[in-house]
This record gives sequence, structure tokens and C-alpha cells, in this order.
Amino acid sequence: MIEAPLMPSTSALRLDESAQRTSYRYLDSFSIERVETIGSRPSPIQKSSSVPALLLSTFLKPVAPDHYRLWFDGKAVPIGAVPAFRVNIVDLAAGPAMWAARGADYVHFHVRKKTVDETAATLGYDAADSFRLAIAQEDLLLAQLTKSILQSLGTDSPPTRLALDQLELIIAAHVLQRYGSARQRQPSARYKLAPWRRQRATELIRENLDGKLGLSELARACELSVSHFARSFKATFGVSSHRWLIERRIEQAQALMLSAKSPLADVAIRAGFADQPSFTRAFRRVVGTSPARWRRENR
Repeated sequence: MIEAPLMPSTSALRLDESAQRTSYRYLDSFSIERVETIGSRPSPIQKSSSVPALLLSTFLKPVAPDHYRLWFDGKAVPIGAVPAFRVNIVDLAAGPAMWAARGADYVHFHVRKKTVDETAATLGYDAADSFRLAIAQEDLLLAQLTKSILQSLGTDSPPTRLALDQLELIIAAHVLQRYGSARQRQPSARYKLAPWRRQRATELIRENLDGKLGLSELARACELSVSHFARSFKATFGVSSHRWLIERRIEQAQALMLSAKSPLADVAIRAGFADQPSFTRAFRRVVGTSPARWRRENR
């Protein structure tokens, strides 16, 4: 099997897993990994986590009957044919073990229950007592999120930490609503950042346009939980912290294009982007035209 983890704390990398490997333990972080079975595996892999967590698995290709097997605490779960982009929602506390025949291809999302609980509190819900097991479930949101993240797995320009932190919160809210047993305490409220928190957050983001700063650091600086900070930031600025970061990068790039004749590749790096293609894509989404055209029209 080949696993390609993508985590907020590291860049993308590929690990070659030997046929003898029988267990995989997730660390205390949100992570995304694509797994493809490229050889014969005689035994299943036991999945676990160093913290309470859920494992969300999206199948990228159809799976024939008997080509994928799943156990919980040693008991087999009946599974038939699985269409492409169906998902499994598994509580890692149940001791799942997984086996797949050659050609199986899927993406795992490791989501911490701590994040789900913090999201529940921010949205006015009690913490979920349990989560509904889902096998080969049709879930359009998770399918689309998987399709969107696929192009970034294993590339030289992975998403920023802020983007991944934001993705974890989106998934946490979705899992809480659709698969959790939480009850709403009160109608959800929109909180705005206090002036000092607003100033502190914006200063930190401007000082770290490279995107290496995560939501946890921003929330800590503002003395808030991660989910509370993320929701308050959007209530204050109308966009997520990641979107605000991208807009500040674009502003920086525009200033550089007007004040110097540097190549666009240099402008992209100085503005915090990984390379010129990612800069061009972001610029077009925000401004509505290409950087080269904008520079010609605004010199």
C-alpha cells in the first residue's frame, strides 16, 4: 500500500508501506491521506488514534464485493459492492481493522473529536455522546470535499495550514449535524471579535503571509477556542481567515507589481504563494483577471 499523508504540521510526503505492516496509529492532528492498494495484502490493518477521533474514508473508485472488508472489535461488517465516492464514517474507539484487494483507492480524513466538541459548543450544541456508523454512505458534501482536495495531495504546493484548519472545522460541523447525537442548547449566535482581538489577529496574519500560521496559534493569541475564533473571525470580516489571508496576499502582490518590474514568479513568492500557477489561480478568483493583464492595465 502507498500512503500520502497531508497534515497541517508537515508538507506532503509519500510512504511505502510494507506488506508486513498490520497497524496504523494516527497522531494528535487533523490529517488527510490517500491510500492505494498496489500489491497483495495477506492481513488487515488495525487503525487507531492517539486521541479520540473519527475516520472518514471516501472511495475514489468502485469496489467489487469481497474486495474490501471491515471489522470492529474483531467482528466482520457485511459489505457489498461500493460505488465510487461513497464514504465510511468510523469511530476509531471501536478498534476498526481494514483490508482491501489490489486496486482499491480511497482518501482518509482523521478528525479529532475535540474539534467536533468545540464546534458543537460554538454552534450552541451539547457535545455528541456518539456518532452513527456509516458504511458506503452517499454523502455529497464529503464527496465534493474529497474531489477538491485531491489535486493538492502529494504536490509541491499543498494547502496552507489555515486552509486545512478551516477544512477540519467544516468537516466537524458536517459530521456533528449528520452523524452525531448532539442536541442544540440554543439558537446559534454570531460573535464578532473584540477590537483588540481583531487587531491582534490581523497583525499576525499580515506578518505571516506564507500561511505557516494555523488557526490554533491565532485562536491562542486571541484567547479563544479554535472553533470560536474561526466563527468570530468570519462574523467580523465576512470571510474565513484563510480567505482573508489570500486577499492580503493579493494586495501585497498588486503593490509589488505596481512598484517594481519583477517577474510574476518572483512576485508570487514574495507575496507568500508557493509558485506562479497557484498565485495566478488565486489572483483570478479574487480579482477576476490574470496578474499579467491586471499589471498591464494598472501601470
